[in-house]
Amino acid sequence: MKKILVALLIFSLTPMFAQQKRDVGMMKVRKSKFFEQIKEKIHEFNTVKKEPRKSFVLDFSGYNLPKSINEFKYYWHRKPHSQGMTGTCWSFSTTSFFESEVYRLHKKKVALSEMWTAYWEYVEKAKGFVRTRGKSLFAQGSEANAVTRIWEKYGIVPYKLFTGFLPGQQVYDHDKMFKEMYTFLQSVKKTDAWNEGFVVSTIKQILNKYMGTPPTKVTVDGKTYTPKEYLANYLQLNMNNYVDIISYMQQPYWKQVPYQVPDNWWHDSSYYNVPLDVFMKIIKKAITHGYTMAIGGDVSEPGIDGKVESAVIPSFDIPSAYIDQYARQFRFSNRTTTDDHGIHLIGYKKDKDGKYWFLIKDSGSRAFNGKNKGYFFYNEDYVKLKIMDFMVNKEIVKDVLKKFK
Repeated sequence: MKKILVALLIFSLTPMFAQQKRDVGMMKVRKSKFFEQIKEKIHEFNTVKKEPRKSFVLDFSGYNLPKSINEFKYYWHRKPHSQGMTGTCWSFSTTSFFESEVYRLHKKKVALSEMWTAYWEYVEKAKGFVRTRGKSLFAQGSEANAVTRIWEKYGIVPYKLFTGFLPGQQVYDHDKMFKEMYTFLQSVKKTDAWNEGFVVSTIKQILNKYMGTPPTKVTVDGKTYTPKEYLANYLQLNMNNYVDIISYMQQPYWKQVPYQVPDNWWHDSSYYNVPLDVFMKIIKKAITHGYTMAIGGDVSEPGIDGKVESAVIPSFDIPSAYIDQYARQFRFSNRTTTDDHGIHLIGYKKDKDGKYWFLIKDSGSRAFNGKNKGYFFYNEDYVKLKIMDFMVNKEIVKDVLKKFK
């Protein structure tokens, strides 16, 4: 009897259930606007307020500065892009230089991987760290001729084949990656675990995690190359055709000398040291005859500003007429000139007084603050005082190289 009553009750309620709206659920991030305001006020109260750090800089008012890259005669180069939060300017600038060389020599427009070179340079630095028992510098910076050294050993690949980005990543950031490698190497040093195979394998694992695994083959126009074959047979670049020119007094002129800066961590001593007047003549001759250069020097000056995209030497630093080898060496010796940035010199113009302005392609963040994204305009005086070295095809300096013993 009881079962019959329950069945009758369910049967009588069925039409009511059928008419009732059925609810649905969804996944949602719950937020409390008021709670967010509470957290914001707590954070504001607990945060120590600091005054923005001010720097002494030049007031560019009244300067007649270039306004556009179109004022310059310049040579083919790949569109500028940012190195992000990395110390890879040396690779970006020199890779850009070689892209321009491929076009100058063979009329091929290529985009090459800056991060391929950075990857293998870290591997080589790790080897150097082991072989010197921790005395060799392990840092993010390097020099232009690190690129020729790496390409000779490992070759090179197109940018699209090894961007150095992880899926979804749009901006380079090597801080965590470098910290992980550096911490590991310090533990190796502390425990005397000088097993090169183990160290290199671990460094590669870290690099692969943050940059991806480098490819072993390159396919172009239906042909497959190794990275070294791609360099030799497709790009047709010979690394022996490139030289580094320097000008400083602490080493003898007209000799090949070491560049005594930390980023030359492998102590390369192949730099051709010339007097400053020769240094500047080579730069002007090269750029006016179709040759670009990978250049390096100091960009931490009051006369360089990303918003106006220009670099000049203020008179309160030193008058133009007094910029000479002594002024240059004085700043290098007291470390107010440092080797802190690599860039690509791609063009030139002359002002009404006959002085040169040089068009610079720059991967650093400051170069993207103006209208001409990724470019700077360097006055001749700035190059003369603050740019320490450059790489160029030796064809344009054959007469200079003959003077070296």
